[in-house]
Amino acid sequence: MKGWDLTLDLRAPSPTPLFVRIARALEDDIRRGRLPPGAPLPGSRTLAESLGVHRNTVLAAYRELETQGWITTSAARATYVSPSLPDVPAHPSAGAPRPDMPSHVGFPLPSAPLRREYPTPPRGTLVLAGGVPDVRLVPASVLARAYRRALKLDGKRLLDYGDPSGHPRLRSALAGMLSSLRGLAVRADDLIITRGSQGALDLVARTLLRPGDTVVVEAIGYRAAWNALQLAGARLVPVPVDGEGLRVDALEALSRRSPVRAVYLTPHHHYPTTVTLSPARRLALLAWARTHRVALIEDDYDHEFHYEGRPVLPLASADRDGLVLYVGTLSKVLAPALRLGFLAAPRPFLERALGVREAVDRQGDSVLEAAVAELLEEGEVQRHVRKMRGVYHDRRDALVRALERELAGALTVSPPAGGMALWAHCAPGVDADAWARAGLEAGVAFVPGGAFTFDRRPIPTVRLGFAFLEESELAEAVRRMARALSNTLRVKRAQL
Repeated sequence: MKGWDLTLDLRAPSPTPLFVRIARALEDDIRRGRLPPGAPLPGSRTLAESLGVHRNTVLAAYRELETQGWITTSAARATYVSPSLPDVPAHPSAGAPRPDMPSHVGFPLPSAPLRREYPTPPRGTLVLAGGVPDVRLVPASVLARAYRRALKLDGKRLLDYGDPSGHPRLRSALAGMLSSLRGLAVRADDLIITRGSQGALDLVARTLLRPGDTVVVEAIGYRAAWNALQLAGARLVPVPVDGEGLRVDALEALSRRSPVRAVYLTPHHHYPTTVTLSPARRLALLAWARTHRVALIEDDYDHEFHYEGRPVLPLASADRDGLVLYVGTLSKVLAPALRLGFLAAPRPFLERALGVREAVDRQGDSVLEAAVAELLEEGEVQRHVRKMRGVYHDRRDALVRALERELAGALTVSPPAGGMALWAHCAPGVDADAWARAGLEAGVAFVPGGAFTFDRRPIPTVRLGFAFLEESELAEAVRRMARALSNTLRVKRAQL
């Protein structure tokens, strides 16, 4: 409580002396955990001033509590909650405050998606669990300088309420990037800056969907996006994915059974298999969506990291009918914790989305947006992307070599043309889920393919992120995978 006034509820009229009421209020707060053992208490003058009572009243209350063993006073006359408290009844008497927050709610709750677990792996664990950037290489000092400049030069305006669309300089810089690199004919007014791509997906779902609307998703895909769609009331229908991406031929039969409101997909580097939607299927998907007036939610989460050939342009670059709602992020370019994403869409949709944004989130981090805009304008982000593209390309190749050396008989992998992770197929007899569990015990974390299936059905695949670790770390991670697999197979043989 240090640095803040301590508020106590003394409003109820009572013939009890005021110092006793103060002592009981503090005792109740100690019992229910608001004031934990060892917590500092305000000085008598400070508490008297905040309560509007005489200091002697507070001193009397403190003496009462000290006599009962609830508080203690140090040699420097500072007052603390006693580290050795009197016994607290397991069941407080009627009318007394609860010892903690209620463990239940007193009203009905709707069902909600299961939360993803984010356990901290033991120290020394090498994490191949996700396609995330190596934040150790982020130009943090350059970002910090830009952030300080933004505050210094324009802090008064940036710290006030701002445009719910996002900082205009960042929207303009991103529009330039999308036009140059991704072929989108967009201007600053065609964009909304969001809190990561997840914020953009949530905004799309809230704006587009009504309860009961059917949304098609990839049968192996991104569960966090599925959760956002379901929270908006969507009924999700999975469609298979193969070596050419989403099976567009399955959409026609589906649309004959019931109207489809939207399709969510990751066509550039499919999440998680990394395959790219083929040109023929792209054309077929756009034609089908145009015929049936279906929205296409395109999640292009790591477009910048493509290593072989030319990156395939987004569906949105070929959209002439206002069908595509294009979602992107700077999380892979810079760092996930910055929470910078964006939505590009036809202006009528954006107008409605802004109304939703104002009701839910109001705006993003204007200071951060101004700082990143400066880095884009000065070419700092572009230089970082070019550097990291080479680094990640080398790491992809290093991981593939290590897998071929250590696990040639257990995994089959084709180097992905882009992205930050690879999708490997297990040999017959290899249990991917058991292997992943054994991997944690061996000091390496990776994700089995069943984590990405719509029905959570186990499949003999694993996803291995390579961007987060250096080449030597990747080699050691694969050695640990090999040891974990040996342990898994040994246990399996012993059980037969």
